[in-house]
Amino acid sequence: MDKSYKILFNDVTTFIFDVDGVLTNGIVTVFPNGELVRQMNIKDGYALKAAVKAGYNVCIISGGKNEGVRTRLENLGIKDVYLGAHNKLVQYNEILEKYNLNPEHIMYMGDDIPDAPVMEKVGVPCCPNDAVRELQQLSVYISDKKGGEGCARDVIEQVMRVQGKWQDNFDATYD
Repeated sequence: MDKSYKILFNDVTTFIFDVDGVLTNGIVTVFPNGELVRQMNIKDGYALKAAVKAGYNVCIISGGKNEGVRTRLENLGIKDVYLGAHNKLVQYNEILEKYNLNPEHIMYMGDDIPDAPVMEKVGVPCCPNDAVRELQQLSVYISDKKGGEGCARDVIEQVMRVQGKWQDNFDATYD
């Protein structure tokens, strides 16, 4: 397998993730009151928290609006959680300006068509292995994990290992 994508991982300072289909498996349980419930992988949570602790910018841009998702992510230390984002470029540009970022230093992981405009702008577009074909074609790295099954952990751990920062974070806790 070609591992040339790891060269790009050296320069990543910022992780941006979609939620549904990336941090979740894309399946929602619909309760009689209309509430939509998602499941998130605890190993992804550990890696997200480790990345925050290591000083990376970790941001979320999601079209979903579930406040439980916001609470979960904020409890991991993520400060930039954008929900209800239908044109993700708006929030992406806000993040660029807020942190004065170079797009080449940004890793974005998405799984479906609404993620494509941002993925076309970043230096390290990635996706889970069950992402739609169009996003797989845009990606420099396709995780061997599916959405909600550790794909965020996979890419965060790889970036941190390439940069020699993974072992420094073993005291992060699972929450």
